[in-house]
Amino acid sequence: MSNNNNQGGSLGLWTCVAMIAGGMIGSSIFSLSGLTIYSAGPAAIITWAIAAAIMLCYGLICAELSTRFPKSGGVFVFPSKALGKTKEVGKFWGWVSTWGYINANIVAISFAAIYVGTYLSVGFPIFEGKQILLAIISVLVIMILNSIKFTLAGKVNNILVLAMVAAMLIYIGVAFFSGAWDSSTLVPFFSQGARGTSGFLQMVPTAMTGYGSIVAMAFMVSEVKNPNRNVPKSVLIAMCIVLCLYLGIITATVGMVSAGFLMENPGMQYIPLYAAAFTKLAAYPWISKVISIAAVLALYTTMLTVMSLTSRAIQASAEQGIMPQKLAQNNKAGVPVYATLTVTIPCLVISCFPQFTEMIVSFGALFAAVTIIINIISLIVARKKFSLPDGAFKAPGGIALPLIALGLIIICYIPDVFNGGWMIWAYSIAWYFVGIIFYKVRTKNQNTVGGKEYEKVG
Repeated sequence: MSNNNNQGGSLGLWTCVAMIAGGMIGSSIFSLSGLTIYSAGPAAIITWAIAAAIMLCYGLICAELSTRFPKSGGVFVFPSKALGKTKEVGKFWGWVSTWGYINANIVAISFAAIYVGTYLSVGFPIFEGKQILLAIISVLVIMILNSIKFTLAGKVNNILVLAMVAAMLIYIGVAFFSGAWDSSTLVPFFSQGARGTSGFLQMVPTAMTGYGSIVAMAFMVSEVKNPNRNVPKSVLIAMCIVLCLYLGIITATVGMVSAGFLMENPGMQYIPLYAAAFTKLAAYPWISKVISIAAVLALYTTMLTVMSLTSRAIQASAEQGIMPQKLAQNNKAGVPVYATLTVTIPCLVISCFPQFTEMIVSFGALFAAVTIIINIISLIVARKKFSLPDGAFKAPGGIALPLIALGLIIICYIPDVFNGGWMIWAYSIAWYFVGIIFYKVRTKNQNTVGGKEYEKVG
């Protein structure tokens, strides 16, 4: 292995922290937190803590992989470099990882766009009935931001993140110091939710989506300045910030909105913070506006980061000839604009169907978990096959770290399989089958038509 480029790209530590934090604080905490409270009751607090532990392990694993294989598009690069005895086998696993990741991220972007419209419509009557239109506009705005110079998009993201964090802190402060928070709603702690005492474990995969952007800088390592230092450091700092905010939000909300209330009012399941403002914080009518603004900012930062990650994953696949070569090209700003457009189109379509929100969430969570497992295995194999480059970051904990992460993911998915989640697994397997057929067709064409050209690019 050659030594890493110690300088890397143009993104410094705090820009990396802001992009990771902004990507994580988004649709999940403002919408899926309600689903975790509905299913697990007050124990949703533990759900989000377990999910954070798993994703921190994953973030550190990908940080090490990014310094071993310092090229953007890590979701494809890591498995393709680490797995398989031949280049073709490695490329196949890179594609399996990327195929699930692309689908999970398209789901995440679409879901976020849908809830931009939801929060704006509940917070500001002028937007009522315009959910689909607002979702479409949001996707287009994010596409434009992802088509300009990356450092400029990063500055926009920094501003959005600061405003969003301020709004979240206002909500937490009002919840705890207004007298509306009631500790009695936390009792009983484990059995209030609709899924019973195991609900807090069943909802961990859903909560994990709230930390998905922990890998943002590892997957865009080529654009990070001094990646050996800044990638792992930004992972740790961003997770500390986000976990504190998440636990503050969840604890504040479960003290005002019970699982029983969400069962009786299913329309409030995906807007739990607004439900708290509507019921327990009615004396502060302005707080609903703050929540709506914070949610929209959070959703936008998630969409901005996730679309960047997804376009670069597509670009990495295109460079290997699995996707059309056009998708590997950058515009004058150094952005894979055709790959970005490829992400945008399905997001626009899915955003038009908010009635399928729950199904969208389930698919996204499983696709994300499969990708995480593949990349964790990639680290285990990479450590055996390659020596660590000089100055590269090594994740702490030795072999225990990836094994613990794998074990926790498996434990959290077992209850879902036994409680009827097998249908999502069946649909997901079918979707991966489609991806494998696509791969076989593309690589066959590559070998018979354009193999030499793609070999040169790869």
